[in-house]
Amino acid sequence: MSIFNGQRLDNTTFKLDIERMRKGWYSDKYFTNIAHMLTVMAESGYRYVGNSDRLPDVMKNPPILPGDLEVEMQFFTRRPGKTVTVGLDKALTMLRHCTGHWKGDEFIDTSSKLQVWAVHDGSIVEGNGDPLTVQPVMRVRGRYRDFAILETPMLGILTRASRVATNVYNTLIAAKGKPVLFFPARFDAHEVQAADGYAYQIAVQRFNLDYAGKLPPFVSTDAQGDWWGGEGGGTVAHAAIACFFGDTAEAMLAFSAVLPVSIPRIALVDFNNDSVQDSLLTLKALFSKYKDCLEKGETEEAERYKLYGVRLDTSGSLRDVSVQPVGDPALDLGVNPRLVFIVRQALDHAWESWDVSTKWKQVAQDYCRGVKIVVSGGFGPEKIQRFEKLQVPVDIYAVGSALYDNHGSSITDYTADVVRVKVQDTWLDLAKVGRKSLENPELERVW
Repeated sequence: MSIFNGQRLDNTTFKLDIERMRKGWYSDKYFTNIAHMLTVMAESGYRYVGNSDRLPDVMKNPPILPGDLEVEMQFFTRRPGKTVTVGLDKALTMLRHCTGHWKGDEFIDTSSKLQVWAVHDGSIVEGNGDPLTVQPVMRVRGRYRDFAILETPMLGILTRASRVATNVYNTLIAAKGKPVLFFPARFDAHEVQAADGYAYQIAVQRFNLDYAGKLPPFVSTDAQGDWWGGEGGGTVAHAAIACFFGDTAEAMLAFSAVLPVSIPRIALVDFNNDSVQDSLLTLKALFSKYKDCLEKGETEEAERYKLYGVRLDTSGSLRDVSVQPVGDPALDLGVNPRLVFIVRQALDHAWESWDVSTKWKQVAQDYCRGVKIVVSGGFGPEKIQRFEKLQVPVDIYAVGSALYDNHGSSITDYTADVVRVKVQDTWLDLAKVGRKSLENPELERVW
């Protein structure tokens, strides 16, 4: 599975579409074309008759059969800086189940004839973008025509999973150890959720390893937890508040009464664009129920009404009414530092205006000050870094589409190059210009 348990996932997890993958359904057509060409050449006994100056004369006899040529291919990313590598197990599973060739209607599996090395999911590779200094994450040796068509899907899973994991990892660093909720499911097709959620979970573990953290993973859909046994979590949506005519407090009372105590009560407080007012109304309503239960000795029931947090999600085109315009109006839009400070102050002092007896004042104060602030809407590493630099009192960041970012320094595209070929039992360097066979001490012989 990863560097964290030393085990690898297999097809019981991935459930590959093996039949169609073997037929090149998921492959760029030029790979299926070249595999077919090499197969025909092998069957016809075609011999190399060219005059390449990269092939030593002493190796030209006996004749070489290009159709059956064995190659060494290495897989790598040119993303600058650190890359958290994910997707190795799925790529290896493709090789195990789809390496071979068709003989009529029968697929001849030749995966056992491969030699394969790979790092584990969660390993880190570093580079400066130069393909001559990269650290390969996988090396495959074998007859090229048997696995040529797998290059496309293998690169695809390595690229996407490593990009998501590295973006998550960098976001966690920016958040300085505060929880980052994984909220990008709505920004892509549902088919990618399992791989994305796994990449997120690996990134959280890698961050905990590197920074002595203890962060748990938090995904929003069950599908995102499929590969590692996680479950989706969440609270209320704007649509739910609409069902209560914009009455956030009433919506949260209903939520608290019905949903299991294990689900944190986090109120979404921007529906009416007055985050302070809705936070205070919700806080007071839930505390009243909380206090009533405690007075009746219903301790377990009281936990239903423990407000865990409020989530600020003001649209980037709006200024919350509690934020008075100062200076550049653009700085007042969306979830901004001043809004968070204002909400925090309002929460901390809310109890002071409540009509509670002396014996309940400390309970009320602790209740209010224990409420966390969750922020969402347009957050990514850069915005989080600004908030942390200003020491904005955010407890949890919810991040969405930024974790899919794929431009500039976040481009994580993977490449696979043939760097050696086998001639007369000798591995001959034969990379294209600008490439060469490279090493990575974390490469491990897989089979």
